[in-house]
Amino acid sequence: MSDAIDISVCPHPIRGAIRPPGSKSITNRALVCAGLARGSSLLTGALDSQDTRVMAAGLAAVGVGVEVDWPRGEVRVSGTAGVVPVADATIDCAASGTTIRFLSAVCALGRGTYRLDGTARMRKRPIGDLLESLRSLGVEAVAESPGDCPPVVIRSRGVDGGVASVRGETSSQFASGLAMIAPCTARGLDIAFAGEFVSLPYLDMTRRVMESFGASCASLGENGWRVPPTGYVGCTYAIEPDASAASYFLGAAAITGGTVRIEGLSRRSMQGDVAFADALERMGCRVEWTEAGAGSVSVTGRGLRGIEIDMNAISDTVPTLAVVALFADGPTTITNVAHIRDKETDRIGDLVRELRRLGGTVTERRDGLTILPADLHGATVATYDDHRMAMSLALAGLKVPGVRVADPGCVGKTFPGYWQRLAEICAG
Repeated sequence: MSDAIDISVCPHPIRGAIRPPGSKSITNRALVCAGLARGSSLLTGALDSQDTRVMAAGLAAVGVGVEVDWPRGEVRVSGTAGVVPVADATIDCAASGTTIRFLSAVCALGRGTYRLDGTARMRKRPIGDLLESLRSLGVEAVAESPGDCPPVVIRSRGVDGGVASVRGETSSQFASGLAMIAPCTARGLDIAFAGEFVSLPYLDMTRRVMESFGASCASLGENGWRVPPTGYVGCTYAIEPDASAASYFLGAAAITGGTVRIEGLSRRSMQGDVAFADALERMGCRVEWTEAGAGSVSVTGRGLRGIEIDMNAISDTVPTLAVVALFADGPTTITNVAHIRDKETDRIGDLVRELRRLGGTVTERRDGLTILPADLHGATVATYDDHRMAMSLALAGLKVPGVRVADPGCVGKTFPGYWQRLAEICAG
């Protein structure tokens, strides 16, 4: 833990406003839809991060024209009209789960052989449910690591369409990947959602982005979509601020008893993680929403109390809420998030370990954790090359002296400017 950043205690309640960078989840979905569209697209407000750069590079590797102006948050994409021009490609997906899942599906549209790989951790993240669905459509799709984990090899002669079933207990991104290629198949695709699905708001996000590029997703009841072979049409597309990134600043307001306003997010947002504000409201914070214009949400921290909460739909914000819970009066129990053990790290087991390192009294459960009030102390916390662990654990240092965060550069995966923005808002 030699490379670490010291977190300064905030001597006063935080007060300020911030517009987080663009949503990673929306940026990567928009890149895929624009890449498969007829004509050109301009994405504005796009997030500049490791994950989005990896997605842009992956699309370029299979023949999509991508021109980026990251300082301006603009990406110009020359679409391929639903085909994959390159017949042989190797794609480095780094640590980006969205990239390897979405591009495995995109490569199935091609006629050739494609190999997708990533970091050592990526080789432990299961992708078998998606590959099984692609195989049912006639694609040769193989995972080369134990447990149906990457590297992934796709050998395809295109996807005609028809009917496919996909499971979502590990990730809703498998269904999103299938859905995004469906408009580019000859017959379209009926997608059956099998079993329990996690993080359902992200699936609705996929539908809304697809529809912005001219596709349609008709409901087949609660358990599937019918996606006709409409293709996509290039457009100018504005990307919302990242609601997951917003959670850290809202959490900072809750912990310090201050007020933070997030600009550009409202109840109309397509990101389920805006509901993190509702969780803070249940813990005693005051929450105010503004719908005018692009909207905003403000959180004022006060008298935090523990709660019991199912966070399946907003699971990326589990580490943030767990750190806020360290400062609550009474226990907080987070449930129904077993799938986050397969994220960039085990976000249950490893999170429990680091909260305990700070003095927290924490019980690990199969599908979540319970945090009890305790006397906290400073420590250097490990982050496991996980951006969300780093950004959330840092919040404890706003109240507890001596907190250091190891490997602070890992935030570059989704929020390269995080440390500067946190320091700025703490300084008022």
